[in-house]
Amino acid sequence: MKLTHAERVVDARSGATKGDVARYYEDVAPLLLPQLRGRPVALLRAPEGVGESTFFQKHAGKTAWPGLRELDPALWPGHEALLEVTTRQALRGAVQMNTLEFHSWNARSANLGKPDRLVLDLDPGEGVAWQAIREAAGLVRDLLLELSLRSWLKTSGGAGLHLIVPLAARWSVDTVRSLSAAIVQRLADEHPQRLVAKSGAANRVGRIYVDWLRNGEGATAVAAYSLRARPGLGVAMPIGWEELPSVSGAAHWTLANAREHLAARSTAPWADLAAHKQSLAAALQALA
Repeated sequence: MKLTHAERVVDARSGATKGDVARYYEDVAPLLLPQLRGRPVALLRAPEGVGESTFFQKHAGKTAWPGLRELDPALWPGHEALLEVTTRQALRGAVQMNTLEFHSWNARSANLGKPDRLVLDLDPGEGVAWQAIREAAGLVRDLLLELSLRSWLKTSGGAGLHLIVPLAARWSVDTVRSLSAAIVQRLADEHPQRLVAKSGAANRVGRIYVDWLRNGEGATAVAAYSLRARPGLGVAMPIGWEELPSVSGAAHWTLANAREHLAARSTAPWADLAAHKQSLAAALQALA
């Protein structure tokens, strides 16, 4: 698909153009596509650029493009066909249609009812310093380890951090959702001055909401290496836990510097994530 209006500025803060976005996704495709393949996706489209109206697209409707794959509607009864982005051609088409963000399900298309990831999103309220967010990530990691669950980390590219817990796809989405809610409630009970389990801006002033709702049916989380439709075009960047102290914020990496960082990186922090198909048995028993 030909890219039109490549010169159009999509982010006033950085001056980045639609062409810059296309080049970024072309360059990171070898890293991004493995995060998207085999999973339904939701595309955040920004026709007028950052700061203007955006919308999520989960179904092709009348705006399908070459390379975009429509899944069998029978996989999610009662809903329109979901989408997969599996090729560079599909990425290019998405950018042509003004997509800035790529979000994916926590379950694979072939087994939508059994998630293979649990995601916890640290969403800071007003007045929360970055250092507090880093410390909160450690608190969440430590509780997960107590529950025999190892977690991987990424910057959100927006305001907080995401912890990803890879799972064996054996438990229902309702079980995973209920477990994530119980984990977050325990965190909030143990650290009430820092963490909160209830959504809403008023509930997290000076505290961090640990968002567990991304584990519900049909919920998505921003994919690793995706841009964010926010001023500066931050990147959701996988990092190792040992890197966290040197990270200055959730948008430490942006479209402007992410590729340089990736080129200089000697190891991939998520290289072994897919190999860890963790059991929930111990966590379910401990939190029963």
